[in-house]
Amino acid sequence: MKQLGIGLLLALSSLGFAQQHPAVYPAHGQSPQKQQQDEGACYAWAKQNTGIDPTVAAQPAPPPTQPTGARVGGAARGAAAGAIIGDVSGNSAGHGAAVGATAGALAGGVRARREHAAQAQAQQQAQGAQLATYWKSFGACMQGRGYSVQ
Repeated sequence: MKQLGIGLLLALSSLGFAQQHPAVYPAHGQSPQKQQQDEGACYAWAKQNTGIDPTVAAQPAPPPTQPTGARVGGAARGAAAGAIIGDVSGNSAGHGAAVGATAGALAGGVRARREHAAQAQAQQQAQGAQLATYWKSFGACMQGRGYSVQ
């Protein structure tokens, strides 16, 4: 359930970064059919010119996988530290290891989630930059064909 919430959050937040199709106005009285032809040609030209396909670049990032490796590593480090502390303080080393493993697993999971969030944000920014480049090229093509683009 938590992964679904994170995935939904990432998908919705990526919409804010996605550059949208610019508004195109037929400044010289081009017909709707001519505008459709010109847009098709400019889509293809911008894709070829930039190497960016806006239908692929606008796809949201897949939800992050479960960070089990970080939890296992955190649990192992926590168990080792807990066993040492439990043994030194005169308490049960086994009890200290159990407490340390739990704390380490939690800390490892938090760290992994932060890393995944940072990676997702960087990917969204890169996608936004790619789309901005594509739409700038598309707009230049449409302006060259006599349209007003904003």
